[in-house]
Amino acid sequence: MTGGLRSGQVAAAAGVNPQTLRYYERRGLVAEPDRTLGGHRLYPPGTVRLLRTIKTAQRLGFTLDEVAALLALSASNRGTAGGLRRHAETKLADVEQRIADLTAIRDTLREAVAAGCDDLAACARSPRCPLPFAEPAREVQT
Repeated sequence: MTGGLRSGQVAAAAGVNPQTLRYYERRGLVAEPDRTLGGHRLYPPGTVRLLRTIKTAQRLGFTLDEVAALLALSASNRGTAGGLRRHAETKLADVEQRIADLTAIRDTLREAVAAGCDDLAACARSPRCPLPFAEPAREVQT
């Protein structure tokens, strides 16, 4: 194969380390490359774009399994059939739920700070404590 890029070149161009490149190869996200007679991996230039795509998807919150599914959709020419949109809508709903959960946590922690809660056990006994302590489960009478 002529014109291929070695592991270090691909990794540097994509902004990842060579171990990440090999890990993605083992996971099947990156195709196993041809090798030189000396055993060096030679990747096609498009591998750089693929690695950047994978890293972008990860920054958007997609897991490597989800990235693999998206890449499989693209490879099967079904990528235009709503695959990315469907996955993005699902991920967006998850992110929005996490934001709502974190907002509630932030607000409760602000209330705890404002209430002067310095001791968790003491705060739990105080009627002004804003922390959401769970009520003990009631025993069911049979």
